[in-house]
Amino acid sequence: MRNLRRHFLLDPQVVFLNHGSFGATPKPVFQAYQRWQRELESQPVEFLGRRFPGLMQIARKSLAEYLNTSADNLVYTPNVTVSVNIVARSLKLGPGDEVLTTDHEYGACDRTWHFLSRENRFVYKNQPIAVPIDSTEAFIESLWKGVTSRTKVIFLSHITSPTAVIFPIAEVCARARQEGILTLIDGAHAPGQIHLDIPAIGADFYGGNLHKWLCAPKGAGFLYARPEVQVLLKPLIVSWGYESETPSSSTFIDLHEWTGTRDYAAYLSVPSAIEFQADHDWDNVRIDCHERVFEVQRRICALTGLSPLNRNDSLFGQFVSIPLPDETDILKLKEDLYKRYSIEVPLIQWNKRKLIRVSIQGYNIMRDVNALHKALQALL
Repeated sequence: MRNLRRHFLLDPQVVFLNHGSFGATPKPVFQAYQRWQRELESQPVEFLGRRFPGLMQIARKSLAEYLNTSADNLVYTPNVTVSVNIVARSLKLGPGDEVLTTDHEYGACDRTWHFLSRENRFVYKNQPIAVPIDSTEAFIESLWKGVTSRTKVIFLSHITSPTAVIFPIAEVCARARQEGILTLIDGAHAPGQIHLDIPAIGADFYGGNLHKWLCAPKGAGFLYARPEVQVLLKPLIVSWGYESETPSSSTFIDLHEWTGTRDYAAYLSVPSAIEFQADHDWDNVRIDCHERVFEVQRRICALTGLSPLNRNDSLFGQFVSIPLPDETDILKLKEDLYKRYSIEVPLIQWNKRKLIRVSIQGYNIMRDVNALHKALQALL
């Protein structure tokens, strides 16, 4: 496996196995980010007042090509939580309506729906999905047990945060479309970790993070909306794009792109992140990382004697959640791993199960895997 550690700014004293939380940005991409910041500071009025629309169009076009869609179907957002809020707060849901999701969803987005369901008195339903998942058909059968005639939206992670499972979202979106149900996909962990063809997925709305597995600077995400449903979306922040005196060809872009004075450098650096991964043969980097992830899971399950959450390695990518014994004090274990062994790795409580979620990115080497295994042997 190629070692890309020299390209990253990470502390060499830390065994960093938590790329999934906030990502890490390569030096060339971070340098591009800082160049954009310096350009902004050298002439703020020129940059924000005159150049901004053109610069953002270039950045959106680069991302659109990466996702195989049109630049007019995308807006940049700081993260998926913001993308989900734009959609969830726009849809006209009320008493008698239901939003269906799973019990694998990310806390911030889950809380968004809980908040809005209480405000607007619709039902938000977390359908249990057992792991391991045996097949696409079994997953859809389990999910559809929660569908009723009142289901208006299905909200689903593409790759789940607590359990690191890749859900078969294309099949879900196709069935939902047939039944007149809108789909919103949380793709926080997908861009950069798996190949993405947004039109092929078929979601009505798709939010993604670019500062995680694509390795863009922090605060770079996006929201995709199919042209037919863009009219449903209201701006989270009303600004100059509303009733614009110089409208563009896309009302969707006008309403959501400019949210006021802020540092837009993270968005403008996304093409550099895409270029970095292309230059370093990222398809093969992902394959190498996946093999390391599989080895991590094998070793830890052998150590604990517990079965993996994922028996099928096609259902996880560059990170995996692995069960720990019920008696594990995960708070103490996390503290010991970091303080005694300088290992940064998240430990999670999910559905009364205790998990360790290990991420492997291009900068991780076999020594990192060995360090975690050795530490767990001593601590468990």
